[in-house]
Amino acid sequence: MNSPEQPLPTFDEVLLCTPQTSAEQVGLFLRRCLIPCQGGSKIYTMLYADELSYEVSCRAEELFQHLQCYNSSYRLIILCNCERENSYLPSAFSHCKVHMIPQRSRAEIQQYLQRHFRVAQPSNSAAAVFKEHMCVGIVSSKRAGMGK
Repeated sequence: MNSPEQPLPTFDEVLLCTPQTSAEQVGLFLRRCLIPCQGGSKIYTMLYADELSYEVSCRAEELFQHLQCYNSSYRLIILCNCERENSYLPSAFSHCKVHMIPQRSRAEIQQYLQRHFRVAQPSNSAAAVFKEHMCVGIVSSKRAGMGK
């Protein structure tokens, strides 16, 4: 986000972890990150790694230890909920922990995202539903099960 022209991460650079994320999914992600290829200098990000099951976390750490010798210049960010920092994966990588404080204001971040999520030529797409022709949107309600 250093420049408004910088693109958003691509689908292969981000792994959104849930308790249902499999060891195979994490393994494929770590291989993309740690095995050198001609893909350039991507920044890989695991979101909510603290949500992974204990078994998947153990296997992920083992695979990481095995694969990191293939690439000394990998770029991997593991984001976790600070309230769950005692779960397996955050604990295993605690020696690398960095507390992050956003360097940009909320307004700057919103402008950057709006620039990249706006549909250039509004057409008969779902973007017509969202404010300012955005191709993504968040629908929420304080009342559960109200047909969102």
